[in-house]
Amino acid sequence: MGSDSDMKVMKSCIEQLGDFGIEPVVRIISAHRTPEIAADFAENAAENGIKVIIAAAGMAAHLAGAMASKVTLPVIGVPLDSGAGLNGMDALLSTVQ
Repeated sequence: MGSDSDMKVMKSCIEQLGDFGIEPVVRIISAHRTPEIAADFAENAAENGIKVIIAAAGMAAHLAGAMASKVTLPVIGVPLDSGAGLNGMDALLSTVQ
């Protein structure tokens, strides 16, 4: 997640993964505020047993792209409404780009 405010949306995703017996690795990492941490997380994901990255972010939603640029693992981008008045359309367009 790009911000701790994203947890309220992603909580149900985390719970669903748990229902399927999948123990997710949950981190709050910003592609903008902490790009080095984001790159390090992505570059070491496979080595740490991660098989898929789910990257949720609002506004510019660069997190999924930042992760995907560093790995060959599947990356699922989840665009979130940041409350900036665009109802998440900004994040959606950035994610699908």
